[in-house]
Amino acid sequence: LNIHRKHLQTCTSAQPTTLAMTSKEERKRQKKLKKEKKAKKEERKRKHEVVEADQDQDQDHHHHNRNGDSENGAAAKARKKQKKKEKKQQQEMTERNGKLTNSSNPIKSKDEKIVASSALDFHDEQVIQQQIQHQPHDITLLLFYQYVEPQWDEDTYNTILTRLTKLGKDLALTGRMRVAREGLNCTLTGTYEAIMKYCSTLRNKLYPQYFQSTEFKLTHDLPKAQRFPNLKVFPVVELVHYGLEGRKAPPIAKFQGTHLEPKEYHQKLGENNTVIIDVRNHYEAAIGRFCPPQNESEKVEPASGPSQELDSKSASATKKPSASLSASSSPEEDTKPPEWVDPKMRKSTEFPAWLNRPETKEKLKGKQVLMYCTGGIRCERASALLKYKMESDPEIKDLNIQGVYQLQGGIDKYFKEFPEGGYWKGKNYVFDKRFAHAPPKVDGENHARKGEAPAKENIMGRCESCKKPWDMYRGKRRCPTCGVPSLICKECFLADKEGRRKLGKEVRCDLCVEQGIKSKREWREKEEQDIKAYERELDAKGLLRPEEGITKVANPDSVTRLHLKNMCKKNMDEKTLMETIPGITHIVWRHDGKTGKFLGQGWLQMASSDDAARAVARSGSINLFSRPLYISFQAPGGKDMWPPPNSRVT
Repeated sequence: LNIHRKHLQTCTSAQPTTLAMTSKEERKRQKKLKKEKKAKKEERKRKHEVVEADQDQDQDHHHHNRNGDSENGAAAKARKKQKKKEKKQQQEMTERNGKLTNSSNPIKSKDEKIVASSALDFHDEQVIQQQIQHQPHDITLLLFYQYVEPQWDEDTYNTILTRLTKLGKDLALTGRMRVAREGLNCTLTGTYEAIMKYCSTLRNKLYPQYFQSTEFKLTHDLPKAQRFPNLKVFPVVELVHYGLEGRKAPPIAKFQGTHLEPKEYHQKLGENNTVIIDVRNHYEAAIGRFCPPQNESEKVEPASGPSQELDSKSASATKKPSASLSASSSPEEDTKPPEWVDPKMRKSTEFPAWLNRPETKEKLKGKQVLMYCTGGIRCERASALLKYKMESDPEIKDLNIQGVYQLQGGIDKYFKEFPEGGYWKGKNYVFDKRFAHAPPKVDGENHARKGEAPAKENIMGRCESCKKPWDMYRGKRRCPTCGVPSLICKECFLADKEGRRKLGKEVRCDLCVEQGIKSKREWREKEEQDIKAYERELDAKGLLRPEEGITKVANPDSVTRLHLKNMCKKNMDEKTLMETIPGITHIVWRHDGKTGKFLGQGWLQMASSDDAARAVARSGSINLFSRPLYISFQAPGGKDMWPPPNSRVT
């Protein structure tokens, strides 16, 4: 042994490099042996458990043979396993309820501008257990918007766009973010912790000056299937595309309607001499809406009692009609019950023209006006436009409108305050993976019916094909003339899919049927005529605002054709381009002549030379799908027809 030690010392002093290598290899070998030892230990343990289980089974079998009336070991073991599973499910249920309680209470105490509820609040416990067994309910949905005035400059806008995109991806959020120089509009899904961190970061760290007063609306305990698959960020000109950008957009902070909380709004829904304008699209209103009470017996008091005294702005509207109102309207008109009004819009760009129609003005004459939408954002521009015209347009001023009010937080917040529905009937169409939903308590009752269809009197919509009561938008079919979602029942949808009964072009939305529109061309012409007529009237009355902060380059030749390059070949589409660049009438995409692949370039025809000059001024500063968009003038050469007739956009 001593000789061996001396030999080892000699080797160590003579070959240090070799020993270092040997030591490294030895560590690897020891690590490998340790893993093998651990694996063998686990294997022995597993075999031991199998042997014990076999022994137990043999004992049970022996006991069964000895007594004759005892159950076999396999059945007893299965029963024991089932009990263990049920106990685990009960624990999960307790944890879920605890999590909901623990997550909701701190929200209200820490941040009053966060409004939260659970999608399972009014569901039967047995139904909840069945749903949780089917799939986890651990998704939180976030809805919020924020207008910013004055608007962000281009550098601030691009910085915010980049930071919020990174924040959303870092927190593994999914959904849609519409980002414009005028603010932010988001529908996001994620875990409860991620959503709360996103709200806190926006309000307290990144941009407290912009989001300090933002109202965040949360819905917890949604199933995983209702999570958006990915995060999409849309750079746009308007958060809601009203066609009211630039000179046509009244300042929201100055002209917006009075915001009413759900209880206050609920009270006003029951007041006489009131017009309730549904600012949503017609296909949304077709499956659910407010039905204001027509007499005292139909009035519904809040569950917690009548709402408290209104704020100073809204309280003034509850006073007796003014002298001017009494002089301009009869007592019979003053006692008219509240009236719900549907502007019958396919998209928000139709609202300004609808507001200008003589029949609309007649409805608003001498009335107080209430507006509502899904989350509140569409009412911001709509109420601001009406109040702006009340000040600046003599025709609207003479209507003597008795105040403009809007529902704070929209239908979403109203449902949180009135889970049984209040004055709501039907379903609320939403732009997330829920598609449409009834008030929470009604929704819970529907789930408890175990697959039975709800009562027909609660269904507001009708199938466009067979006219049976129906209120679920499913599939990708759209109206063949105007392109809005089609309301088709399950039977008609399956009949078309299986080839038994075709859904042809004659099956159109009820608006196209009512208006006699039978082709896309007719619809485009009608829309274009309405918008042009409205803009001509604005110009003639001098109602266009000065071009403050709107930049444009010189365009001495009045060129209206533009060339675009560096577009994202994978994600660019017509809708994104139109929302980003106002004034587009035609789009031509450039494709490879051999392969047909999109080359990331194209041409635009603009409505006016001013629209073209404004677009070119933003060249390089517009980022779409993380790529700067380059825009330049390019007058038609004269060899080809420009613009091509089939390139018109809607």
